[in-house]
Amino acid sequence: MFERSSPGQAASRPGGVQRRGKERRQAILDAAAAVLAEQGYEAATLKAMGERAGIPTASVYYYFSDRHEVEAELMERHMSELAELIAEALDSPDARTLAGAVDTLIDTPRDYFRQHRGCVELWFAGEVAPIVRAFDEAQADRAWTLLVERGLLRADTPRLVAHTAWEAGNRLFEMAFRRSATGDSGTIEEARRLVGAYLATYAPADRQQPRR
Repeated sequence: MFERSSPGQAASRPGGVQRRGKERRQAILDAAAAVLAEQGYEAATLKAMGERAGIPTASVYYYFSDRHEVEAELMERHMSELAELIAEALDSPDARTLAGAVDTLIDTPRDYFRQHRGCVELWFAGEVAPIVRAFDEAQADRAWTLLVERGLLRADTPRLVAHTAWEAGNRLFEMAFRRSATGDSGTIEEARRLVGAYLATYAPADRQQPRR
């Protein structure tokens, strides 16, 4: 007679398959992040990801339909991490002045980009524009709400002001990381000056710096 698997053995198999699937999916994502950081956007093909992860290209397609699906999942993770870091930084005592808040909004993404080169490749060269745009809009809204609530911007400051400042900073960040893999410091400082000076024009009169 053939031996039958016990109910416990049968039940364990789907869990094992799912676990292996999650591990392989994560291995592909880790490989993609490594290839992006080390070789750049153009080199991060599904074939390269699979080779780095030790997974045949045909098997990679089982988990991801194309490279853009990999990019989107990686970017969602980066955005989640960066949003948490920005929120924590804005809650610190250093962000209780307008200049301090601007420093936070410049320094936090600068440091994150420097530590995650793959994120930079996706942000400025990848096909994840909708994800980045949604992140930018959410963070600009958050900044506007916080700055108005803290009295660092006038209560009648249009929401568009925060979005304009964020977009201007983004363009200079793109320039900075195009000039240098670690982000050109001079260009980033210009972003700080530009965003700070612009937002200061909407600060309450008693918080504005005297003009020279």
